Amino acid sequence: MTTSIASAEELSVLTGLTEITGFAGVGTAVSATSYSQTELLDLLGIADPKVRSVFLNSAIERRFLTLPPEGPGGERVPEPQGDLLDKHKKTAVDMGCRALENCLGSAGASLSDLRHLCCVTSTGFLTPGLSALIIRELGIDPHCSRSDIVGMGCNAGLNALNVVAGWSAAHPGELGVVLCSEACSAAYVLDGTMRTAVVNSLFGDGAAALAVVSGGGRVAGPRVLKFASYLITEAMDAMRYDWDRAQDRFSFFLDPQIPYVVGAHAETVLDRLLSGTGLRRSDIAHWLVHSGGKKVIDAVVVNLGLSRHDVRHTTGVLRDYGNLSSGSFLFSYERLAAEGVTRHGDYGVLMTMGPGSSIEMALIQW
Repeated sequence: MTTSIASAEELSVLTGLTEITGFAGVGTAVSATSYSQTELLDLLGIADPKVRSVFLNSAIERRFLTLPPEGPGGERVPEPQGDLLDKHKKTAVDMGCRALENCLGSAGASLSDLRHLCCVTSTGFLTPGLSALIIRELGIDPHCSRSDIVGMGCNAGLNALNVVAGWSAAHPGELGVVLCSEACSAAYVLDGTMRTAVVNSLFGDGAAALAVVSGGGRVAGPRVLKFASYLITEAMDAMRYDWDRAQDRFSFFLDPQIPYVVGAHAETVLDRLLSGTGLRRSDIAHWLVHSGGKKVIDAVVVNLGLSRHDVRHTTGVLRDYGNLSSGSFLFSYERLAAEGVTRHGDYGVLMTMGPGSSIEMALIQW
């Protein structure tokens, strides 16, 4: 007995969309300065062997960061929350503008072609939101529709793509952009504890933008066929960004068990994503997984039966940038697009993970 594979048009019915959204271009940007893990240990004056081990065994070589200012003795001085919010605003807007312009250039479009801008960030809170600030900064048509997704964490890029795919289907032929801009330098606490050491060893600054359009026109990249989501309610507190009263600022927390929690549930979400499509895991040619950390990637590889080649761009982005939060998977997609190995008809899976704890996936086809 053979199982038929649904066509792209049939799969679009599963999403409830009358038009299929395609990737038209991608662009990325980072902050001004990068550091190796060894350089960071020296600059931050970290001598604790256990903390140093976390940094040096992270599978990360370099990250882009905006470090705190130097104190009188040359040590890095922890910044008050107000200064961190200012850093987030400046860095997220700057990186976001550059990533957006790079993305539109990749799509062969200009700022005047943009009709919807959806901005994603979790490293600071802004009102007006990032979308409004970027529209003003770049002189984009003020009639451009916009949306902001704030506080959803590392998974939020796919949540945003789901939203913009719906907008795109309702506005065929018009250009929409998902823009993830994460100034992780604005979310650090320097207190020497193992809790913050895990975070401080992992995240980096980065922005990534993806241009999408529907309506049957030619696009450079794949089309989005289906989404699947899963909220692991019993692990709601395993990843969180909340107020640290002792430090008088927000602080990010990662439970040491989170890689195993994500890995244990990845198969459930993938099965739901492929349900009704006639596809098997072996039919998926390309995997773009969030660069959440070495242990997270390992857990996903083991539980989904992937090869190291399958996640080469995921691990490459982690190595060169660290965890870039919501935009990490788009950095991987940019590398895959530049690699030139995809063929017409290939299927791919996008996977992001974040607070909640949550897993998001999307099925795409070239």
